[in-house]
Amino acid sequence: MFVGFVDSSLYLPIGWVEKWGIWMIKATTVATAISLLIASGTAAQQTPPPNPCATDDNFRSFDFWVGEWEVTPWAGGAIAGHNKIEVIENGCAVHESWTNSQGGTGRSINYYNPNTDKWRQIWVSTGYSIDIEGGIKDGAMALEGEIHYYGNKTSLPMRAKWTPQEDGTVRQFFEQWNPQTEVWDIWFDGKYTRQKAVAAIIGQK
Repeated sequence: MFVGFVDSSLYLPIGWVEKWGIWMIKATTVATAISLLIASGTAAQQTPPPNPCATDDNFRSFDFWVGEWEVTPWAGGAIAGHNKIEVIENGCAVHESWTNSQGGTGRSINYYNPNTDKWRQIWVSTGYSIDIEGGIKDGAMALEGEIHYYGNKTSLPMRAKWTPQEDGTVRQFFEQWNPQTEVWDIWFDGKYTRQKAVAAIIGQK
């Protein structure tokens, strides 16, 4: 007995093969489009948005204070302490690490908030804290707010200014409001001079 291959298409309705081919092309096209959409969505999820701290120049307004410094009274005198200022969090903040000549320490976080268009400093040391904000004014960083003394639980107005000098030094000038005399008393007036080793490295760049 002879067994042969029979072309099944001979028994299908006329035009069915053509319709089946068109349907397969459409199905393939839809599947390809879906795959492309999924791939583009995955790529979008994997690509992080640009860092605004790296593209907005306002975040760099306090960079003149960055470095390792020897601090003396502005009027002259013995070393008051040393301060290390560094940019952290991918350019989104400036960290201060202060050590005075007696070994006392203090820390501050300084950052620009684009939502308020202001710089803010939050300082903490043993027994008190400072919370001030503002921005660049007449070439200096000028911030104002309050100082909080924990021991007697009082808060007083405080204002501060960092002014870069032509010789590369920086003047840091703090004033505290005196409610008894109703005048601004000098709270700190210091001269920042870059430590020689660090200044030499900067000069070579």
